[in-house]
Amino acid sequence: MESMDALFAIFVGVGLAAACGFRVFVPLLVINLAYQGGHLDLASGFEWIGSTPALIVFASATALEIGAYYVPWLDNMLDSISSPAAVVAGTIATASMITDMDPLFAWSVSIIAGGGTAVAVQGLTVVTRAASTLTTGGIANPIVSTAEAGASLVVSALVIVVPVLGAILVLGVVYLLIKKLITRRRPAPVAATSASSP
Repeated sequence: MESMDALFAIFVGVGLAAACGFRVFVPLLVINLAYQGGHLDLASGFEWIGSTPALIVFASATALEIGAYYVPWLDNMLDSISSPAAVVAGTIATASMITDMDPLFAWSVSIIAGGGTAVAVQGLTVVTRAASTLTTGGIANPIVSTAEAGASLVVSALVIVVPVLGAILVLGVVYLLIKKLITRRRPAPVAATSASSP
């Protein structure tokens, strides 16, 4: 039973890390609210995430982050800051969920699975926004930003309320990301020449 609880905790943590890839502060704000509402336990040493000062900081940072992504061209500039920030936030979000586990293992999972998932999702958002900027001159970027903020909120809430569905969602997102990366790196097929020697 304890091993199952630990597995669910990892699923929740990695799901929150994925949400950090869409928006850095939204999942941290959701963690804070869930903890203050008594719906979530935090690992020892991470109680500060659920504090009232943290609520003020996360709420302010969330508002600034979401608002900044609606400013033309600033959204693309933010990606250079958001990518490393997403790794840190994803790692912290994952570590804060893993209770009663060896610290070395907990931090290894948090850095590799949590940070890795966050940067993978963040990479997808960067590519999507760049494509939107190139194809629409940035006109569609507010739509992309709204979808990303919504995805961050939905994923964060889902993995906390229904960890199994959250885990399935996270695995699905990771699968699609890996598939997309493999497709992008695959060289274009070379047309076969049918020239025959006389």
